Amino acid sequence: MKQTLWTRNFTLVTVASALGAIGGITGGFALSFLVFDETGSTLASALILAIQLVPYFALPLIIAPWMDRMPRKPFLVGGDVLNGVLYALAGLYLLFFKFSYVGYLGFSLLLSSLGAFDELAYNSIYPKLIPEGMEQKGYTVSSMLYPVLKVLMMPVAAVLFEHLGVAWLLMIQAGLSVLAALVESRIRIVEEKRMDGERFSLRLWWSDIKEAARYLKQERGLRNIYGYMAITNGVGNGYGPLLVAFFRTTPGFSAAMYSLFSVAEFLGRSIGGAVQYRMKLAPRKKFGFTFGVYQFYEAMDMSLLWLPYPLMLVNRACAGFFGINSATMRQAAVQRYIPEHLRARVNAFEEMCIMASCSVMSLVIGALGEVLDYRLCVTLAAAFSLVCCWLTIWRSRKAIRPIYEYEPQEQ
Repeated sequence: MKQTLWTRNFTLVTVASALGAIGGITGGFALSFLVFDETGSTLASALILAIQLVPYFALPLIIAPWMDRMPRKPFLVGGDVLNGVLYALAGLYLLFFKFSYVGYLGFSLLLSSLGAFDELAYNSIYPKLIPEGMEQKGYTVSSMLYPVLKVLMMPVAAVLFEHLGVAWLLMIQAGLSVLAALVESRIRIVEEKRMDGERFSLRLWWSDIKEAARYLKQERGLRNIYGYMAITNGVGNGYGPLLVAFFRTTPGFSAAMYSLFSVAEFLGRSIGGAVQYRMKLAPRKKFGFTFGVYQFYEAMDMSLLWLPYPLMLVNRACAGFFGINSATMRQAAVQRYIPEHLRARVNAFEEMCIMASCSVMSLVIGALGEVLDYRLCVTLAAAFSLVCCWLTIWRSRKAIRPIYEYEPQEQ
């Protein structure tokens, strides 16, 4: 029988991810403009982003050892249910009360705390839902899903934002989160507790933390991949408030034009994803390809806001085409390389690095946006990422290359 990627479990997790993404795109679009409209400050918008990321830095260290020993499916289902309840409450609040910046800070902190559980569980369980030998195709689908839905939903979100308002968009997001939980509950996977005859305790937790630390201490390649991913994701996250402010305040630009960025990136990612899904690059060429893409991507960001609008769209399409290919190769290679019993803890380390960087970069770039031209801020930040790429990925190429070339031993 011919092997297929689209097994029951993979299909269910993809559908659930799609439902969650649709809700997140719709609600996130509305909230990003709501905060800037209410405050008129890129720094205030950046502070929201920074607050949202704090739990993603702190909580993975606490929960990852437990998650490596416990079933991960309940975290997925329970996380989406609770997210749905919180978004519904937020929508009801905005229907009857005025926006409160301080209140929204607290809401963001609570919501992101729950999201940290869900994301870590998803990243840890997802490799087990992909049929063996289909990892690259599976991560191609995962990488394409969000941009495909973003291009479909961003124009819709812009229209709904103008006609329904933020409150009803949050109610829609709540319903989609609960629906995603129902779909995830139908996933069939055998997960056993791995307690080795012990009860979970602080001593056992600390032992698991040290085991993961010893592993990462020996893996220079992983550490440098995570370092660059933290920096480039942090800088990219910091762009968000600046792009919103640029399109909101620059004559001739609008929120609708901003939403079309997603269309351009979608076209690039769709073509790139199709190429990645059908073609397989030789392992010895993967490192060189991904490093080249990182250089190209940072150069595209540096020039983005200085271009005429049609070329901005071309810029995003090119970045999308190459970005999905390098991201898929990296995700598949790294998750295949990490031992299964360490996956949640090592993924937690990566997540903590990224979220710490995103928090800091959001504040730094947001503050720069208060005193410098938005275009200059984006260019300087992207140039910083480019330098860091050479100091991490290229400098440690001898340790990183084997990760991309690694093939698991057959049992």
